[in-house]
Amino acid sequence: MNRIKAFSSRNIKEILRDPLSYIFCLGFPLVMLIIMTFVNSSIPEESGMTIFRIDNLYGGISVFGQTFIMLFTAITVSKDRAGAFLVRMYATPMKTADFVTGYILPMTVLSVIQNVITAVSSLIISFIVGVEMNIGMLISVIVLIPSAIMFIGFGLLFGSICSDKSAPAISSIIISLSSFLGGIWFDADNAGGVMLRISKCLPFYYCTKTARLATASEDFAVPMVIVIACSAVVITVASMIFKAEMKADLS
Repeated sequence: MNRIKAFSSRNIKEILRDPLSYIFCLGFPLVMLIIMTFVNSSIPEESGMTIFRIDNLYGGISVFGQTFIMLFTAITVSKDRAGAFLVRMYATPMKTADFVTGYILPMTVLSVIQNVITAVSSLIISFIVGVEMNIGMLISVIVLIPSAIMFIGFGLLFGSICSDKSAPAISSIIISLSSFLGGIWFDADNAGGVMLRISKCLPFYYCTKTARLATASEDFAVPMVIVIACSAVVITVASMIFKAEMKADLS
């Protein structure tokens, strides 16, 4: 436990020292909230398009923000590997689980802070634009944790198998997939057809759906169970790859 605490503390300090963490993980979701709110104000009411209305937008932007936590995780892990920091740490009594947990914990804390800031900002915007926000948005901050862990797992995976130069590029692919096939920028359920079937084959759709259902105080049990299962699979695979790379670096 002390090893995990010390390693997590080191990673938190790395996060606080890097200005990118403030720009991408905290600032960018807020910018998108504001921009998409302006976009929504230009959409005629008779169109019936509410995907960019703040009560729907909040859940999507929260998940979108988590993709940047993934990017930051991938950058952190890949840089630690490239700088031989992890190779030196492998000589310590730390086990694979200690390393994995030491990365996941601070990134999860960062994600929760990000979600709280997004929720508060959305609430302020809702007062300004005159849209009532359901109290379920407070619940959504909690139910978004499994999806955050899943994205962190992806970041750990990409950081383990990619160099510090290629990890951000691979992460960007997931950001794009989650944005368009996760239903963040369009209503996948109303779109139907092939697009909906493709979206349902990926976990990102269920992340967004869980956030929006929780915000609306509707039943989110089924999509959340799917997200939790996907998170467990991603973290397990990422841990196995990290351990394999750890042994390869030591050999």
